[in-house]
Amino acid sequence: KPDPRAYQKAADLLGLAADRVMMVAAHVSDLRGAQSAGLRTAFVTRPMEFGPDGKPDMTPDTSFDVSAKDFVDLASHMEI
Repeated sequence: KPDPRAYQKAADLLGLAADRVMMVAAHVSDLRGAQSAGLRTAFVTRPMEFGPDGKPDMTPDTSFDVSAKDFVDLASHMEI
């Protein structure tokens, strides 16, 4: 999904400006695509994504708006 139109469409369907929408994912490539469309981004680790012997991407990236260890952690970073 490197095409920014895929992410912009989500904002359009919601009737929101791109910077009012956040893409939450465990895959850096998806988050980069969302950033290119102007969306806010949150990286959430998924340690068991590929099973007990898998090697998921666990590296926090400061270029994202939020990096969280799980969804509870993500919620603690959200503004109301």
